[in-house]
Amino acid sequence: MSEGRPLLVSGNWKMNENHFESLKLVQELAALLRAGGLPPGREASVHPPFTSLRSVQVALESDHVPLALGAQDCHPADKGPFTGAVSAEMLAKLGVRLVIAGHSERRTLCGETDEQVRAKLDAIWRHGMTPICCVGETLEERRAGEHLAKVRSQVAAALGGRRGEQVASAVIAYEPIWAIGSGETASPDDAQEMCAAIRVAVGELAGAGAAAAVRVQYGGSATPDNAAELLACPDLDGLLVGGASLDAARFAAILRAGAR
Repeated sequence: MSEGRPLLVSGNWKMNENHFESLKLVQELAALLRAGGLPPGREASVHPPFTSLRSVQVALESDHVPLALGAQDCHPADKGPFTGAVSAEMLAKLGVRLVIAGHSERRTLCGETDEQVRAKLDAIWRHGMTPICCVGETLEERRAGEHLAKVRSQVAAALGGRRGEQVASAVIAYEPIWAIGSGETASPDDAQEMCAAIRVAVGELAGAGAAAAVRVQYGGSATPDNAAELLACPDLDGLLVGGASLDAARFAAILRAGAR
């Protein structure tokens, strides 16, 4: 369990839920959270598709649901001839508070580079939002013993040369790409090792203060069954949840996992 850093559990809905389904999911979450809210020292966000952002925003605000509105991606430019893109400026106007950048699916399927991810972080900060910067290694890189070097290089590319205060305000999500759909399993020890390595890398780039303050999420198939054990890891400050966040009861259970 992190010390002094609020845990952040984020639900990434990916390309699921149209705006009617998104509204229903938020209403179900609201009902589940209405009684007790979130445990002390814990925050949460939901990241619906772009087409659902407005519907979810209205539902969260009108029902006073203790969930921050998040987005799954953004374009680094504020405006321009970028057909199909959505800017950070547009997201900020909708009340979005956190934006995912560099998700493994974007890097792998869309060919996003470290340079593009860094530019997206610039845009997210420029418009007063918090980036969730994703990093992680493939199965081949882990088997070759290159996992630590790969993740450290991604952290450096995204956060190197920035002020300590800015780095401290970021969220870094470690995604074990090698454990997603590979038949391999990432253990809490694996998660702790990599989250600790990320914190060390941040300290080398931006100082001890930034390393102590930055929040590091784990993004490898979190479920109600493993969430408490993962959240007990000392360098792990939350979870980036995929499929389980599409089920209100399962996501609510993860939000409360390990709470006393």
